[in-house]
Amino acid sequence: MGAERRGRAVQESSFGQPGNPGRDRVGEPQQGGKPFGISKREVWQAYQRVAANKGAPGVDGVALETFEEDLKNNLYRIWNRMSSGSYFPPPVRAVPIPKKGGVRILGVPTIADRIAQTVVARRLEPRMEEIFHDDSDGYRPGRSAIDAVGKCRERCWRYNWVIDLDVQKFFDSCPHDLIVKAVEANTAQRWIVLYVKRWLVAPLQHADGSLEARERGTPQGSAVSPCLANLFLHYAFDRWMAREFPSVRFERYVDDAVVHCVSERQALAVKEAIGARMAQVGLNLHPGKTRIVYCGDSNRRDRHDEVTFGFLGYTFRPRAALNKRTGAMFTSFAPAMSRDKLTAKGEEVRAWRLHLRTGGTLADLADQINPVVRGWMQYWGHFNKSQMYGLLQRINAYLMRWARKKYRRLRSRRRLDAWWERLVANEPGMFAHWAWVTGCGLAFAGR
Repeated sequence: MGAERRGRAVQESSFGQPGNPGRDRVGEPQQGGKPFGISKREVWQAYQRVAANKGAPGVDGVALETFEEDLKNNLYRIWNRMSSGSYFPPPVRAVPIPKKGGVRILGVPTIADRIAQTVVARRLEPRMEEIFHDDSDGYRPGRSAIDAVGKCRERCWRYNWVIDLDVQKFFDSCPHDLIVKAVEANTAQRWIVLYVKRWLVAPLQHADGSLEARERGTPQGSAVSPCLANLFLHYAFDRWMAREFPSVRFERYVDDAVVHCVSERQALAVKEAIGARMAQVGLNLHPGKTRIVYCGDSNRRDRHDEVTFGFLGYTFRPRAALNKRTGAMFTSFAPAMSRDKLTAKGEEVRAWRLHLRTGGTLADLADQINPVVRGWMQYWGHFNKSQMYGLLQRINAYLMRWARKKYRRLRSRRRLDAWWERLVANEPGMFAHWAWVTGCGLAFAGR
């Protein structure tokens, strides 16, 4: 039985639609003497969210497809243990992710644990929407990182100075007691607090099987971590900023934040105050990465050593721009895809080895890469998309190399160019990036 049919069978049983026996309305206590009011419907909806996000197996090695082979019993087991208070999370699988200057540890819970965490996250989310600051955009319905980047761009035009904040090892450092306190302030459900406490101390299991106890932090990768991180920083940063500096604007996307100031003097004072506040709640600003930046453009005359900063994969800096009304060039302080991201995506394109996949067709290649490339375009194409053109041209270069390897008659540059021009003219929508770039832009490789 396929996953879709299995899901439908479970949906039609005790985790099913309204009116089916055994299904309870969200939030109402279950029958059968269970101490905690968690409905089977909540568990079913949490499973649907986890299934949509897919993801790798946890420490038990059980993939989503395997979990779905006995979906009804697996979901029942989660509900039964959570509603009785006997649910204890297993260790979280530690996955090292290389990053610039080191390694980030991603925590991967089991499929069952992800579902249990999602039950709690879905209970907390409505309350968080009621209280959260309007400039907190991370992991909230109807908001995105692009919203935060867009607001940051507009405010850089209005305010001359920026504090580029970097909280050092935030997900490894945030104190458990303050996270629990924030949760307790926003729910009357004892079971939510109980399970949050258990998840916070669930150990990390490394590849060699060793367990690492956790006394601080909430690992990136779990379903409930963004929720807990956001709630913690709502009190640690957002509300504090609104109280202490009500006229100072900021954007925050979980632990990534930018603060706008009217003068360097104000920026220095606010930066010092934020550093003291972070220390007060058990965190530290990174001394080398937290900087004051001047938003220089054609209309500003001050000078400063720092004139660039990064935010959510974009680099903000002075850039040449065209006044569409007058045709004159000027300098604008604007975002574009960061050099680090361009390098990383370029390495990803290289790892695809497109020119060696000559056993298939161009349509096969398009099916494989279009979803990925379209995602890049949708995110980094919002602002100064021309920054991406070189990356997209590189994909075309690999496609031309593919054609030259597959078809002997195209090994001359003249024939290859003619074939490419016909292909782009006849199939303009075959590759997603052809909407922007159809040329190669690189020296012909492999002659």
